[in-house]
Amino acid sequence: MDIYLDIDGVLLANDKQPARHVDAFIRYVVERYQTYWLTTHCKGDTAQPLRILSRYLPSETLSLLRQVKPTNWTTLKTEAIDFSRNFLWFDDDVFEEEKTVLQRHNAFASWVEVDLAKNPDQLRDLIKLPLLQGGLLPTA
Repeated sequence: MDIYLDIDGVLLANDKQPARHVDAFIRYVVERYQTYWLTTHCKGDTAQPLRILSRYLPSETLSLLRQVKPTNWTTLKTEAIDFSRNFLWFDDDVFEEEKTVLQRHNAFASWVEVDLAKNPDQLRDLIKLPLLQGGLLPTA
């Protein structure tokens, strides 16, 4: 399974602090899954996400993030998703057009909406998801 990660609103709670449990979450997904950046901060180059996150995360976590692969897309983030593989996409804000693409590929349930304002401990809770524990992917 592939994991796609956004930064703002997912790994960073806001422009001043990392999300709660971000280190454990990153360790969990990077060590178990093929993980990709799917953020406006990375369009083909991993240097920018690492630069941004270096202000907030310890060196051990940044070392793990060096394993995250870049993606490249033009208009919609969904352009970078490999729909031939099972995936989870962690993002707090998906455009309506991206939702339509997910639905067209019968993959809407592969988007995991992160809402740290509603649940500041969501990253901790996500680690316990049956999906991340090797369970079956949902269908849309």
